[in-house]
Amino acid sequence: MATEITVPALGESVTEASIGEWLKQPGEAVAVDEPIASLETDKVAVDVPSPVAGVLTEHKVAVGDTVEVGAVLAFVEEGAAASAAPKPAAAKTEAAPAPAAVTASDASQTLSPAVRRAVLEHGVDPSTIKGTGKDGRLTKEDVIAAAKAKQSGAAPAQAADAPAGSAPAPASRNSERVKMTRMRQTIAKRLKGAQEEAALLTTFNDVDMSAVIEARGKYKDLFAKKHDIKLGFMGFFAKAACLALKDVPSVNAYIEGDEVVYHDYVDISVAVSAPNGLVVPVIRDCDKKGFAGIEKDIADFGARARDGSLTMADMTGGTFTISNGGVFGSLMSTPIINPPQSAVLGLHRIEDRPVAVNGEVVIRPMMYIALSYDHRLIDGREAVTALKIIKDAIEDPTRMLIDL
Repeated sequence: MATEITVPALGESVTEASIGEWLKQPGEAVAVDEPIASLETDKVAVDVPSPVAGVLTEHKVAVGDTVEVGAVLAFVEEGAAASAAPKPAAAKTEAAPAPAAVTASDASQTLSPAVRRAVLEHGVDPSTIKGTGKDGRLTKEDVIAAAKAKQSGAAPAQAADAPAGSAPAPASRNSERVKMTRMRQTIAKRLKGAQEEAALLTTFNDVDMSAVIEARGKYKDLFAKKHDIKLGFMGFFAKAACLALKDVPSVNAYIEGDEVVYHDYVDISVAVSAPNGLVVPVIRDCDKKGFAGIEKDIADFGARARDGSLTMADMTGGTFTISNGGVFGSLMSTPIINPPQSAVLGLHRIEDRPVAVNGEVVIRPMMYIALSYDHRLIDGREAVTALKIIKDAIEDPTRMLIDL
């Protein structure tokens, strides 16, 4: 008996998604609750599991198609046995093997379109690469890393084989047109919309990280032993932001129509880089949590962003955002607010710089911080005050303990 596989509920107010990739092909066996397809919504990728064990018999839609909740995606014949995958047509004996030959194995059928393109582009064998994605799947980053490793190993031999004085072969010049993912389209629309709707302005400051680095170095081992989580820098900035948002409520508010919505709680969205784009899961009631609770939430979000298991509920809401470009080496930036929020804090890399302290030039670990805000709601004085509160709390962490 054939069982319909339909689009599941995707979250509040989300009615449609796009087919990101097929994880199972017709003729392949599936187990109960095994994912057969990945859907892309505006914010997250959602796996569609099979409710029965059997064989996938038919795809009803193609990769890239838009589907609504409840639509039929595929059929699974319950209890059937898997059939052998069709063999590719034999190539002519005089023809040279194509670079895509490495993808002819059955394992390649579960590769996403992006991974397939990377495999073809870099000419690597996917069966030799260990996947770091969900359930051991290959990611584009896995393929690129394998290609770089292959090139570094092959470069000396190629150099030795090249005849002396021979000119290098001309580099190929290729272009590829790839449709934007649904998530990337949504990110583009939201960020462009924020620029067009809000009166964006950014104020900057710099922070001496000496005190936080000293506290972290002193207590990180005890902290990890007690709470089973590392003590990072984001916990300090999240707590410092809570102080600022409590003292300057407009930075924790947003405009809705002709009204301003203020919040007596702080839900901080943390910008996290995922394979499909930037996502912003929310630390709920951040102002009521300790460092351990905040660090555990951040670590959990990062892990689930990498394996694609974040849900719509994880990213719903948020009253303020923190984005840490410093992990990628950014020195300074002007972050864009995350609508409908009115402000975002941008963190950057820590570097030793000469600064004047008590009339003397000393070397200190410094970080530039930026607060972008909607000038329709937040005045410059309020924005500067909020950023100064964050700076003071980071430079003197005791303030966070005694609520200063």
